[in-house]
Order: sequence, then structure tokens, then C-alpha cells
Amino acid sequence: MKNTVLTFKEAKKNKDKLTMLTAYDYTTAKLFDESGINSILVGDSLGMVMLGYEDTLSVTMEDMIHHTRAVSRGVKNAMVVSDMPFLSYNTGIRDAVINAGRLMAQGRADCVKLEGGKEVCDVIRAITDAKIPVCAHIGLTPQAINALGGFKVQGKDLDSARAIIEDALAVQEAGAFAVVLECVPAPLASKISEMLDIPTIGIGAGPDCDGQVLVYQDMLGLYKDFTPKFVKRFADVGQQMDQGVRDYIQAVKDGSFPEPAHSFKMDEEIVKEL
Repeated sequence: MKNTVLTFKEAKKNKDKLTMLTAYDYTTAKLFDESGINSILVGDSLGMVMLGYEDTLSVTMEDMIHHTRAVSRGVKNAMVVSDMPFLSYNTGIRDAVINAGRLMAQGRADCVKLEGGKEVCDVIRAITDAKIPVCAHIGLTPQAINALGGFKVQGKDLDSARAIIEDALAVQEAGAFAVVLECVPAPLASKISEMLDIPTIGIGAGPDCDGQVLVYQDMLGLYKDFTPKFVKRFADVGQQMDQGVRDYIQAVKDGSFPEPAHSFKMDEEIVKEL
């Protein structure tokens, strides 16, 4: 059954943990969807894990539409969440609504996600008024990495913790149907999860959030440039891929591949005529 904003609402009510993973292409999205994941996030993290950028700031609307469209083709049941990239919603409400609409109409997303707290509430209201569901994202917001001074845990002191709580309440009031909490202390995330009526999706925010999200390359051992502390590796697919490629190279070089079973035959008489 298709996961929707109502699925998220009911999960919060029933204390049923929500699951979310990133995906950026048809094949991966189809596999994850068939595994029973609640939601697939087409994150602007694709800038780092798919395009090789140092951060997410260079990701464009065209990048997001391209990858979201590919993911959407592979999904039947999961909710497809598409990130609004840097400066796609910060330059005015009109730009924000148009760009969110493009992710829905051209990318075929089910909803959009954008970063920020109180300062983006007007944007959240405008997008939701346009009948586009919004997932908020507070705490560590990668698009603001230069302003934050790096990838650091947020909300560790009293003032910053209170600010994150205020952000959480504000985005809920503005109409967000869920909120991602990234890199905040587990006790703070737990408190916010208790306070909110909408689900919290944690990434580096402890076990008491209403759901969890991870970048799939991290949790499957495919991206090794940097591994955040909050990542658990559930399989080492990267190592298996490396060995598979090495075995392929060796088999081609020593002539053991392709075997007769991998080749096509033809009539011997025709071969003689050649």
C-alpha cells in the first residue's frame, strides 16, 4: 500500500517506527521499494555520493529533477521525498513554490524537503498552501555548512537546544508533516519527539525519534571518503563489489570468461562457408 503523509501521521500515533533511505536511481529505488521501506529520500547528498562534490551546495534543480524522476519510476509503495537544493527556496516565496512544484510535476515526487527552522516558515506555509507536502529539516543543515562552521553536532548547550526546540515547534505550526532531526543529542531529539504531533526522522539523533534515515552508500559500505559516527554499516557491499570487479578482470585476462555458456552458437556449415 502506498505510503503517504497519512501513513506518517498514523505511524506517529501508533508508535510504529518509520524507515527512510536515500536513493538516486531507478534500480536502487526499485530494490528498496520492494524491500518494504516506508520512504525514499532523493537527497541533495547526491552531490557528494553520486556527483563527487565536497558538499551539497553545487546541486541544482535540474540535478534533483533528473534523479527524482528516475527514482519515482522505480517506486510503487514508498513515499518519494525530494530535497529542495541550495537557493531553490531562499530567494523568495514565488521561487520556492515554483521549484517545489517542479519537483512534484517533473520529478514526480510525493513531497519535498527543505532545510531550516523559523526562518523558512513562510516558505513552508506557501508551499503547503499550494497543496505540496513539506518535510522540514533542522539541527545540522548541510546547506548552511559554511555558516555553521562545519559538520558539527547542534544543540549541545542550553541556548542552542532551546533554539532547535523553537524551530521544531515553528515548522510544525507552519504545516510541515514531518521533520528531520540531524546531528542533535539523543536526549534533545527525544524531548522534541515527545513535544511534536508530527513524526521526527532522525539521522544522528538517537533512538527515540519516530523514524530513522540513512544515506544508503554509508550504511552499505559504498562511500568511504568519510563515515559519520552515527552510521551503522549493515552490509559491506563495497567490498563485495571490489572483489567482484577484481575477479572479472582476472577472468577476462586468463580467458576463463566468457565460457561456452555465455556465448552464442551458429551452424557449423555456415562457419565453413565463411
